[in-house]
Amino acid sequence: MAAETRSPSATRFLTGLIGAPIAQSASPAMHEQAADALGIRCHYHLIEIAGAGQTELRALLDSVRRIGFAGVNVTFPYKEAVLPLLDELSPAARAIGAVNTVVVRDNRLVGHNTDATGFERAARDLVTASGHGPVALIGAGGVGKAIAHALANLGVAELSIFDTDRAKAEQIAAQLRGRQATRVADSIEDALRGAVGIVNGTPIGMLPDRHMPVPEALLRRDLWVADAVYTPLWTPLLTAAKARGADIMTGRALAIHQAADCFELFTGLTPSMAELGDAFDAVMAKRAAAQQP
Repeated sequence: MAAETRSPSATRFLTGLIGAPIAQSASPAMHEQAADALGIRCHYHLIEIAGAGQTELRALLDSVRRIGFAGVNVTFPYKEAVLPLLDELSPAARAIGAVNTVVVRDNRLVGHNTDATGFERAARDLVTASGHGPVALIGAGGVGKAIAHALANLGVAELSIFDTDRAKAEQIAAQLRGRQATRVADSIEDALRGAVGIVNGTPIGMLPDRHMPVPEALLRRDLWVADAVYTPLWTPLLTAAKARGADIMTGRALAIHQAADCFELFTGLTPSMAELGDAFDAVMAKRAAAQQP
């Protein structure tokens, strides 16, 4: 039973990731190294599937339940699509309307969102240092929703949301109504008006894409800039922001913190942040070396 695999006394765990494209994910290395450090075994399997509809996703999740997975992570483009296919949602996942972690418990699929908890921990120092001032969020998809809720938990003065699909931004604003001062921006320029920080919650800048979600001319020294993308670690956005003298947060911080929360949900054990960080860094170093001429 899955409940038994999540017991702290268990020594072997089968976990994985559903999404596309995911070949560059650092999650297998992070989860497996963190398990090794605790004296347990974890196999983290990449399940790359593009263009899956509800029927295919349902069959895949049913297999996860039956095969003996402790749980799986879910990434683009399925963080919202899996919601109606799960047996239960954590209160946070229900409020956010997106799931990145599915735990198998007592033969039931339970959805969680560690993008939110991970980003909240990763960005706390930046938000505090900037006096909890207004923040612009670019992107209102699955990860954007999680980041918006994390920023609300951190108590930013105002959250300005821009997405090319305005309805998505309006959905987040409606979710946060009464809890967080929020406005839907008409443009990126509008979103940045008065902001002390900006977060990229879109896949723009993720390899092989080399575009920027924010025009370089809008970046300022007095902004902090965070990117959820970690492939590459230094996205065009962060490279340009650093050149302008802005404080930056790479996708490393979110990747490590969300992985720590996932690992604990899957295994019932607390992983070493140092081991997670070392594994992530090793993946990035190997990738950089492979790209050298």
